[in-house]
Amino acid sequence: MPSPANIEHDAVSRYVDIGADVQGRDVADVAAEIDQALAGINLPLEYHTELLGGYAQQQATERQLLGFAIAAVIVIFLLLQAAFNSWTLAGLAFASLPLALAGGLVALFINGGVISLGALAGFLAILGIATRNGILQIKTFQRLAQETGEPVSYAQVMQGARERLVPIVASALATGSALTPLAVLGPVAGNEILQAMAVVILGGLVTTTLVNLLVISSLYLRFVPATQAETEPTPWTAGPVVSPVSN
Repeated sequence: MPSPANIEHDAVSRYVDIGADVQGRDVADVAAEIDQALAGINLPLEYHTELLGGYAQQQATERQLLGFAIAAVIVIFLLLQAAFNSWTLAGLAFASLPLALAGGLVALFINGGVISLGALAGFLAILGIATRNGILQIKTFQRLAQETGEPVSYAQVMQGARERLVPIVASALATGSALTPLAVLGPVAGNEILQAMAVVILGGLVTTTLVNLLVISSLYLRFVPATQAETEPTPWTAGPVVSPVSN
């Protein structure tokens, strides 16, 4: 059995590095196969194997980014409540976010289904786009209600959706045009992260546009009038005037 030419030391432990380059396949898939193969090897006592290098750093970065994503979701909900000063409207806008992410998930599945660093960054970008569009959409509905001085109606919601149609579609087309070349190039060397991010964002733009124009409008028309009716104060009416009786 050949012996290693160089044995390194870390503190009092000895180790040997074995390097390999991956071409034509995803690093995560290759690392999973290597890890599975190493699990079937019976090593002597006090010997063990570790997968290090770029793959380990990528895994650590993805876990960190996932933690940031969870924190971002919580912050987004609090910002929505602060923007509308209403838990109902904040919940309405927040409930549409999972639907906005659905397009990114479908695009990720078509692209191979690997949740990479670029894919997580793409999902964060979709959350930001969907949150911004949702806030502007609901603010438009509120502005129309204030201008007309009438309760929320189907005509108001349709008018607000028409006003937001062109800005939302134009923004989606501009973003999609900039990201399409990155997605078309594929996972070539140096483009792996950007390609995964572009694919997820492109898929998310489709569902985000539909969610803002259809889902948020429907939810607003369904829940906001009921909320207004519950919170609207009872109008005050003056009682009969009773004149004091003079002796």
